[in-house]
Amino acid sequence: MSETGRGAVRRRRLLWAGILAVVGLALLLVGLIVASGTLARVEVVLAVLLLVASYALQRMARRETLYRRDGS
Repeated sequence: MSETGRGAVRRRRLLWAGILAVVGLALLLVGLIVASGTLARVEVVLAVLLLVASYALQRMARRETLYRRDGS
């Protein structure tokens, strides 16, 4: 893959990671502050899953940058 292609993929992954993180934090706040009962638990679990997915996307984007082969 070309260097510009890699950069575009990395930026796209980091963008999605940021979006997932913001949505996850918003759900976490709503689940902890506003919601009650079962709905609050569901929102908190969903928020944690979104935050973990965000972290995984960031990690994958950075890993490709760190461990890519030069000259390929």
